[in-house]
Amino acid sequence: MLGRYDDEHVLRPVGRSSLVHPDTARQLAEHLTPARSGHPWQGVRFTTSWGSRTPLDVILVEPDLVAEIEVDTAQDRGAWRHSVRLARIREDMAPGDVAAFGEGAVPAAG
Repeated sequence: MLGRYDDEHVLRPVGRSSLVHPDTARQLAEHLTPARSGHPWQGVRFTTSWGSRTPLDVILVEPDLVAEIEVDTAQDRGAWRHSVRLARIREDMAPGDVAAFGEGAVPAAG
């Protein structure tokens, strides 16, 4: 699951990733931190796809990593309708550097 903060600093779900290659998943895992108590999505039930009732097993992590993604332009209420693909991790950016939820997709600088 991917999230984006809105202008009131609420973390909003904006997409689901496609499968990640095992090598990429290992690299990604090196940058993730397990969620602390009080994570914004603690207790939220996610499903395998939009409109599905099949629950998804989720391990929450701290929402402090920025990723550059490849997406289809189709959106529904601010979330991408189709799976997103990880292009790369943006260690040079913090979540506050990303346009707020509702401000639209903004090209990366760099």
